[in-house]
Amino acid sequence: MESAGEYDYIIVGAGTSGCVLANRLTRNRDVNVLLLEAGGKDDYLWIHIPVGYLRCIGNPRTDWLLRTEAEPGLHGRALIYPRGKVLGGSSSINGMIYMRGQPLDYERWAEVAGDDSWRWERVLPLFKRSEDHYLGASELHGVGGEWRVEKQRLSWAILDAFREAAAQSGIPKIDDLNAGQGEGSAYFEVNQRRGIRLNTAKAFLKPASQRPNLTIMTGCQVERLLFADTPQGKRCTGVQFTGGGRAFTATAQRETLLAAGAVGSPQILQLSGIGHAADLQRHGIAPIADVPGVGENLQDHLQLRMIFKVQGVRTLNTRATRPLGKFLIGLEYALFQSGPMSMAPSQLGAFARSSPERAAPDLQYHVQPLSLDKFGDPLHRFPAFTASVCNLQPSSRGHVRIASGDSYAPPKITPNYLSTEQDRRMAASALRLTRRIVAAPALAKYRPEEFMPGLQYRSEEELAHAAGLVGTTIFHPVGTCRMGRPDDPLAVVDGSLRVRGVQGLRVVDASIMPFITSGNTNSPTIMIAEKAAQDILAAHP
Repeated sequence: MESAGEYDYIIVGAGTSGCVLANRLTRNRDVNVLLLEAGGKDDYLWIHIPVGYLRCIGNPRTDWLLRTEAEPGLHGRALIYPRGKVLGGSSSINGMIYMRGQPLDYERWAEVAGDDSWRWERVLPLFKRSEDHYLGASELHGVGGEWRVEKQRLSWAILDAFREAAAQSGIPKIDDLNAGQGEGSAYFEVNQRRGIRLNTAKAFLKPASQRPNLTIMTGCQVERLLFADTPQGKRCTGVQFTGGGRAFTATAQRETLLAAGAVGSPQILQLSGIGHAADLQRHGIAPIADVPGVGENLQDHLQLRMIFKVQGVRTLNTRATRPLGKFLIGLEYALFQSGPMSMAPSQLGAFARSSPERAAPDLQYHVQPLSLDKFGDPLHRFPAFTASVCNLQPSSRGHVRIASGDSYAPPKITPNYLSTEQDRRMAASALRLTRRIVAAPALAKYRPEEFMPGLQYRSEEELAHAAGLVGTTIFHPVGTCRMGRPDDPLAVVDGSLRVRGVQGLRVVDASIMPFITSGNTNSPTIMIAEKAAQDILAAHP
């Protein structure tokens, strides 16, 4: 086994958080950092064209091709579970939507972690630090950061009509979905630069890649973490990994930072002997630390996709299923970087309350001027739009557990969607609210007709059943290495993201969220990395 050298810090995973960590830590030229990525470079053309997510998800070049176990709540269906397999991780294949969540989310984090540094007023400056907002600096937004935020370069009459219908149903029009003002609808802001996807590899890693104190190695699969006995207990001293058919070890003098995501980070911890001791022993793995919360607490946003046929209005279905339409779409993007090829997967967003008693919005809409049976299928040949709605704070909890001691074997992913009565009731409420919006006067001229799931589902029980038929992941897995107080038996990391039971090891990615954020999860993960880098540098002046 060859030595890949000694470094101050080793970062495992060059996804969303890993790229930010590499940038922030290497600003100090006295610090040496090794960044390991199991996937390849982000040099595939379709990564950078916004609509290219259709060619990246399910593509072994850019996606790990993970799947969930068969889900009882989804009537036995197993779902695709895309995870980015290139520099930039899932920010290279995601929906590009810039969303922070609600201030209340971070207040809950601070309470469960016993750490006031996670409160909204403390994390807002971290969001602003990396932000470059197209409208300029304000109390809520920053400029000059690496993470460009722009408005979308398109508009659709059917989406404008849905927005008006939502307003007629009590969901007002607002200008900024990130203003923390509660209910409202607006077009999503996106992480693009002039109609081209901006992933964290371009935004954060590329500027840092020329620094002599950063070493980047792609195609390197971490098999396990390495530990040594010290007077203070077990200490993580580095990693063992393979790359190019060769086996390596690398040593971290200060800390090893696990940034492999909500699926990868718990998998690596378990393979390394950190997890539920009895489960590890069943796979022939000697426990290093008995931390039963590793891999538990999996949360995800389940979107309920409702499709409505329409008349007398243009949708992408009819435009993109004709040769001339496809040609004109390609020409528009080639000339102006606008139009359907610059589209995020969802264009119009809305936040709503499932009932007036709710203190804050608990439903989020992603509305699209298109329809298809399921992801990867061709567009329908009739004009239609899709209104997807998700429960922002599901009570169902799943888990990620290794299937064997083989680091190359995919783990078992069990989200347990709709496994609680509360989530099933919420799903029925969400479907009823969508029908109420679509029945509003603003959409009447387009004669919307429910195509999926269908009007035959009406009662509470029938609607909950329908939710299991149309529900699918919106690709927001979090929570599998959640932070918590020292007396919390299922906490994996503390408020500074240090792993319990060992030293010299932190987890820095979406897996540390104790509760999923109320919205898309990519930019909150950037904030987590910003905060972790700040804490790490303060701990090692």
